[in-house]
Amino acid sequence: MPVIALTVGDAAGIGPEVLVRTAASEELRAICRPVAVGHPKIFARAAQLTGVSLDVVPVSGFDALQTSDALWSSNSDHSVLPCIVACDDDVADVPFGSIDKRAGQAAYDCLVAATKAALAGHINAITTAPLNKAALRAAGLDYPGHTEILGDVCGVNEFAMMLYLPQGDVIRSPRGLGVVHTTLHTSIRSVPDLLTVDGIAGRVRLMDSFMRRVGCESPRVAVCALNPHAGEDGLFGDEEANLIAPAVEQCVARGINTTGPLPADTLLRRAVGGEFDGIVAMYHDQGHIALKLIGFDRAVNITLGLPIVRTSPSHGTAFDIAGQGVASAEGMIEAAKVAIQLSLSAGSSTR
Repeated sequence: MPVIALTVGDAAGIGPEVLVRTAASEELRAICRPVAVGHPKIFARAAQLTGVSLDVVPVSGFDALQTSDALWSSNSDHSVLPCIVACDDDVADVPFGSIDKRAGQAAYDCLVAATKAALAGHINAITTAPLNKAALRAAGLDYPGHTEILGDVCGVNEFAMMLYLPQGDVIRSPRGLGVVHTTLHTSIRSVPDLLTVDGIAGRVRLMDSFMRRVGCESPRVAVCALNPHAGEDGLFGDEEANLIAPAVEQCVARGINTTGPLPADTLLRRAVGGEFDGIVAMYHDQGHIALKLIGFDRAVNITLGLPIVRTSPSHGTAFDIAGQGVASAEGMIEAAKVAIQLSLSAGSSTR
């Protein structure tokens, strides 16, 4: 079975709670071997808070995960969760619902450790609990989020954030719907200056490649306009004519089934109805709002362009309910299931 690393995210948020619920899920344990990356005290506390029957067992290193299935053996009362200790002990003292540099540093350290383990082939995929960007900054780490850290550690320049909803009652496309973002965590004011023809075309290529990976033989990719009404022939802006249309033409010339630029308000509705398989959005909220509205608990964040598999739930740290033991793990479980699917499709199973 594939080994899936579940990283702690921000210890002050709901990440540890949803992680232990995910790790104890019978549905998930039937198809993978989960391993936590963080600090065992944090996960033991989370298991107590949530009432999950889970024995958290420290493991010396990622290479030990491939020695024996006994690491995941369970008895009638408890499941076993191997834990790679990849952060300092002081993170266990971080209070719930607080921005704390110790939590920011631990989230970074655990993600880097898991990423390096995936690159080395010790694990098959990573599913990350949410981190807090302000905590990263408090720790002196100049990254806006998981995506940029992953790109840096993996040494890649062309990568992107995508939200993905599997096919279901809402999504009519037979292989689900993906929305990839041309720009990531940045101000709305800065978006037009960050857009380039090559950048937009690169996101189309990443989307086309991903949809083929999940079994879509000829992905239909549509590209959002930046401005209302797709610029209304230049009345509301010229980015559509100068940047987005040339990117679409470039992708069509490469044989990718690409359409656009199209007004975002109607495009997302058309895609949900099954007309398209993938959408390229120009900025974060243009894609996030629509998919979170129709599938918040099922939407999976996937980092495209990496040599490894990484997924996460679409929700954040939820400081307001952290420590109450009430956080749902539905999004984290869905993210782990997609990670397993992608790792198997890549033929990367080491067990």
